[in-house]
Amino acid sequence: MSIKLGCIADDFTGATDLANNLVRAGMRAVQTIGVPGTPPRGGADAVVVALKTRTLPAGQAVAQSLAALEWLRAQGAEQIYFKYCSTFDSTPQGNIGPVTDALMARLGTDFTIATPAFPDNKRTVFKGYLFAGDVLLNESGMQHHPLTPMTDPNLVRVLSAQTSRKVGLIDYGVVARGSDAIRARMRELASEGVEIAIVDAVSNEDLLALGPALRGMPLVTAGSGVAIGLPANWELSSAGAASPARVPGLQAVVAGSCSAATNGQVAAFIESGRPALALDPLRLAAGDDVAGQALAWAEPRLRDGPVLIYSTAQPDRVKQAQGALGAERAGSLVEAAIARISVGLVERGVRQLIVAGGETSGAVVQALGVEQIAIGEQIDPGVPWCAGYAPAARGDISIALKSGNFGTRDFFIKAFGAA
Repeated sequence: MSIKLGCIADDFTGATDLANNLVRAGMRAVQTIGVPGTPPRGGADAVVVALKTRTLPAGQAVAQSLAALEWLRAQGAEQIYFKYCSTFDSTPQGNIGPVTDALMARLGTDFTIATPAFPDNKRTVFKGYLFAGDVLLNESGMQHHPLTPMTDPNLVRVLSAQTSRKVGLIDYGVVARGSDAIRARMRELASEGVEIAIVDAVSNEDLLALGPALRGMPLVTAGSGVAIGLPANWELSSAGAASPARVPGLQAVVAGSCSAATNGQVAAFIESGRPALALDPLRLAAGDDVAGQALAWAEPRLRDGPVLIYSTAQPDRVKQAQGALGAERAGSLVEAAIARISVGLVERGVRQLIVAGGETSGAVVQALGVEQIAIGEQIDPGVPWCAGYAPAARGDISIALKSGNFGTRDFFIKAFGAA
């Protein structure tokens, strides 16, 4: 099998978000969990390799991304797409810049673009500045992210700190004039020594204009929004992948994200009167069997409807736990506990599972042993139901991997009602 588009995603929710957009734009897409040892099952126009590299040391992120690149090239990928979050979150050391550098070097290309714009989820780029809704990124709550706080919304400046390559800008005045103008600006920037160009986009029309300008570019780096304009470059006759049906069974939500959106979703679930249980990182650090106690709490409640188990907290509570345990230890303790709880929930009959948070989703999917997922119906922009085989279920489960920043306030409630 030869694929058209090979995608490398730096976290699991982002991979699902990208695959969802590709399917909706007419590509047959599958998502793998990590780099597979064999070709993907079934026909596909695009394969999205989901990695968990956003917060790894840069060297490890580069090594895993290059391994994914080599596998995708072995499958015949004609274009490579490096996908990162629509909030462009990273650290001053990476990993967006270092991974982009490594992919460009391996592919032998000296020009690419970068834009996290995803207007359907209110992520827009104007004059090189990233907005989340109506505010600049650093005023959106992302400045409080426990692992990758974003305090500078200027993407040219942010990316320039992570790479030795010259970073430029294709601003809205160019994008508004369409694909030909974008291509001309790319040539102009390249002649000036620019190797990575941030691209403004404030609407889907901007992304659709960008798509044709990227035809034949060896490497595209972006959030998932750019995916809506790429499938048309191959003039595919397929109508997208068949949407898998929701697997019947018990329902649960596990949430590890501390984003403002997920905090609101947790609050809405609790306000609705549904059962919810908070996890305490300090009790985890003390060696308490928090996971076992959570499963004992959930088991009698599952038959009455969805339950929520969460570590989500407000920024001051997160800082308190990080101050006592350190940010890395606090995060790893919570991820491990939620992963163990998720396996236990599936063993107890949960077949519809929502996971909130990119790092949390990676830990959960790996613990469940899910290796490949098919994209199902969309719940909210960027978040579909998916289906995949889980050994703990001895069959398929339906799973929704939700980026911490995505979804409406009633997301957890309406997801189980969506047909």
